[in-house]
Parts: sequence; C-alpha cells; structure tokens
Amino acid sequence: MAFLVDSHAHLYAEQFNEDREAMLQRAFDKGVQHFFLPNIDESSIEPMLHLESQYPKSCHAMMGLHPCSVDATYIETLSMMKKWWEKRSFCAVGEIGLDYYWSKEFVKEQKHAFRIQCGWAKEFDIPIVIHARDSLDDILDIVREEKSDNLRGIFHCFGGSLEQANQIIDLGFLMGIGGVLTFKKANLSNVIEHIDLKNLVLETDSPYLSPVPFRGKRNESSYVHLVAQKLAEIKNIDIHEIASITSKNALDVFGFDTQGLF
Repeated sequence: MAFLVDSHAHLYAEQFNEDREAMLQRAFDKGVQHFFLPNIDESSIEPMLHLESQYPKSCHAMMGLHPCSVDATYIETLSMMKKWWEKRSFCAVGEIGLDYYWSKEFVKEQKHAFRIQCGWAKEFDIPIVIHARDSLDDILDIVREEKSDNLRGIFHCFGGSLEQANQIIDLGFLMGIGGVLTFKKANLSNVIEHIDLKNLVLETDSPYLSPVPFRGKRNESSYVHLVAQKLAEIKNIDIHEIASITSKNALDVFGFDTQGLF
C-alpha cells in the first residue's frame, strides 16, 4: 500500500461532525498516514486541537489566520494567536496569505497580517502554508521581500502558470497539488507535467475541492489517492513512486524524521 500524506485538510470542520472517525479510517485504509491541519481563525482552534489530541501521531496542527478571516480586528486576533506559541509548538504557520476572490475590502490588512505571520515562521524556524487565491503575483512579491535562510513552506492549492511555478521553486518553496488536478478543463496538468516531483506535495483541502469523480461533493482525505493516481498518469510512473516522493517532501518540510520510511 502506498504511503500517503495529506498536507492540507480541515478535518476538524463541522462537515465531518457526523462521521469523522469513519472518514479518518477510510483514509487510513487508503494508506494516508499523516494529516496536516491548517487553522482558519479563532473559532477553529479548539476543534482543531481537539482532533489533534485524539490522533496525536497522525494529525498535526498549524497556527495562523486565514486571509478571508482578516478584518478590522486582525491585530487583536493575531495577538491572541501569538500567545499560543508560548503554550506549545505547531508544525507550521498556516493557513496564511492573500485572497482577492471573495473580497478586496481588507487587502492592506491581509498583506500586513501575512508579513507578521511570516515573521513568526522565521522566529520559530517552521514553514508557512500559503493561501494565494487570485493573488499569486502579490504573494510572490511579498515572499521575495520577506525571504530569509529559514523562510520555507508550501504554496497550498497551486493553480498558477509554469512561470509562477518556477518562481516558487526559485524561492525554495513547494507546491500543494489537490483535486483541481483531476478537473478536465483545468490547465494544471499541463503545468505539472513540466515540474519535478521534488517540488510537489499532495493535499485534499478537505472538505473542499473534491477530485473527480466526487467533484461537487464533500472532499475527504482518503481521496488524496485519486490525486496521486492522476499525477502518476501525468508523469507516467508508478503511484507508489508518486506517494513516496511527495510524502517525503511533505514530512521533510514539516520537520518530521523520514529516515527509514522511504
């Protein structure tokens, strides 16, 4: 069985309240060993940490403020989140970034929040997990400005051009690939064809962005194997090789010991 990692999944979300244990078992049955949980805002912290406490060897919490949750009170929210770092460690600062799709009302605040949280990652020497919806060029500019020897991480839900992918690679970041790769009208497969596997990790973004044939329905971590299958088709290599390389990439960037696993 392939060793898989879901590098981005909101498994604490209310969409899983009725069958979370069964959903996780389906993922385990497909070979998914680790689930990385991005935070959204103040309200998601408690359910996220509760899930992590139930599955401490498999579920790993991040801490960050999602750009869609940035509003006029973002400084207070970030101050509250920063205090969590005094209590415990997290695997990443995430999910953070810019989102111009839903609203541009707080773009200035989003950019400031993103820079602050990049500072956390550098301070604690952990990766960032970036949300860049309709904002990839601006994100790239900020990451270049904030770049340091230890600023690293993942551009979650990558959907950009080959040129943008190469900029991400030049910055030393990985790209998260999920269900969009399976969409017929998506150009992503044409871009991914030219990107080395060493620059990729797999994700679901559960409960969102389900891959074909579940598009439009609730996504779950077991479906990450469908992303791996599609990537194997594009690269014309065995799915076990896809799983091994992308899983090692994910565990490496999050600071997990992979010696003897692959």
